[in-house]
Amino acid sequence: MATFGETKEEEVDPQFAPVHQLSEGDKIQTKTMEEDEDVQFKMRAKLFRFDPEASEWKERGTGDVRILAHRDTKKVRLVMRRDKTLKVCANHYITADMKLQPNIGSDRSWVWKVAADVSEGAPTAETLAIRFANSDNAGQFKTAFEEAQKQNADIAAAAAPAATSTEETPAPAEEAKREEEPAATTGVISSIAETVANAIPDAVKDAVAPGSTETKPEEEKKEE
Repeated sequence: MATFGETKEEEVDPQFAPVHQLSEGDKIQTKTMEEDEDVQFKMRAKLFRFDPEASEWKERGTGDVRILAHRDTKKVRLVMRRDKTLKVCANHYITADMKLQPNIGSDRSWVWKVAADVSEGAPTAETLAIRFANSDNAGQFKTAFEEAQKQNADIAAAAAPAATSTEETPAPAEEAKREEEPAATTGVISSIAETVANAIPDAVKDAVAPGSTETKPEEEKKEE
């Protein structure tokens, strides 16, 4: 019998048998959407993003920055995940218009602008900075980054002629239709165009952009 102030404790077994035994086939497989890509570069680094509202750099995470190439499309992108949580802190294609710039006062970090980073879901324009352990690692990243730019540029150049050829080549039926049009139609259209052109005031003509045959002024160089 328990005395005053004493309680009788029951022995409790903390072990519980699982309701369902998982087999090899029942194990959950987590997909990263990187299964069809090969790693071209991998290096530990720390990533920052510039916050324009606060006008300051904010840390995004520390982990392995990787440059991945898709086995089918051959397109190359940059992906970085935070340590432990593996949350994505950078995810974007490496395009030819990006330019790595050395961070002021450091030989081991780079800064570049991204038009569409999708690490947070929706594509957003970002200014990113990455810092490595030493200048040698930073140099290796720059080499791999620029090689990825060349790869993506070559892919875009190879796809461009095929798209242009498809757009410029009229369908056979359309060609036949043009051949069947009477010659008189062309003369009527030219006459109408001339009449309309004469009716346009000189002030309106001056506001129209010049033809493509005119030499265009050189474009201003982008700020580096």
